[in-house]
Amino acid sequence: MKYTLITGATGGLGKSFCEIYAKNSNNLFLVSSSENKLIDLKKHLQEKYSVTVDYLAADLSKVEECKKVFNYTEEKGYFINNLVNGAGFGDRTDFKDMDADLQMNMIAVNCSALFYFTRSYLTRMLEENEGHIINVGSLAGFVPGPYMATYHASKAFVLNLGESVSHEIRKTKVKLLTLCPGPFDSGFVKKAGNDWTFKKIKPVSAEKVAEFAYKKSIKGKRVAVVGLKNKLTAFAPRFFSRKFVAAMSAKTLKKGD
Repeated sequence: MKYTLITGATGGLGKSFCEIYAKNSNNLFLVSSSENKLIDLKKHLQEKYSVTVDYLAADLSKVEECKKVFNYTEEKGYFINNLVNGAGFGDRTDFKDMDADLQMNMIAVNCSALFYFTRSYLTRMLEENEGHIINVGSLAGFVPGPYMATYHASKAFVLNLGESVSHEIRKTKVKLLTLCPGPFDSGFVKKAGNDWTFKKIKPVSAEKVAEFAYKKSIKGKRVAVVGLKNKLTAFAPRFFSRKFVAAMSAKTLKKGD
């Protein structure tokens, strides 16, 4: 049976993706760290859309938990024909003050888990010559990010990985989209502690971002930047020095820089 796997399913963008894929009659396999939220979300989606929903609670900062998710879907015989790597978080802190353990967990979730699921589920997709992957990157992946250095670096990894894999699989019917939104409404800002950015830049809704990504994925696009202003920001390093871009980025991330 075909399933759409969504990580980070119970909040923000992940939850919006759940609604969109369920609305389009896709069975769902949901992954999040909160089992209680997964239970509630499963009930909501099944009642509203009449689709089959399964779930597994997992801490994606741990390799063994990522493998647990993959092994579960293999044992169940699920064909993951849509994969949305939506799990991730940020942290706005001066680099010298950063909690190293927290940053390593961020790298594990934002990069390692995303890599693992992309690599693991791609094999079956290529065998069936069918599949869509959406890796949630960020506008941050295009530019340096003083005071959110680890987060920006992690999203640069997501962007480069996605563009590289997209090229390798270009002659198949399997498509990989790297989604690069700017600020959008979610629980991200509270966890990351970068409310200064959200005061300077009006965020869009998570629903709009997810709908935009879904349409671009169906069309087989490789990279999708949300919004005209964000597209201009993404192109900025082509026209200005990276030192200048880093300085401009810093001003949106820390008050008084």
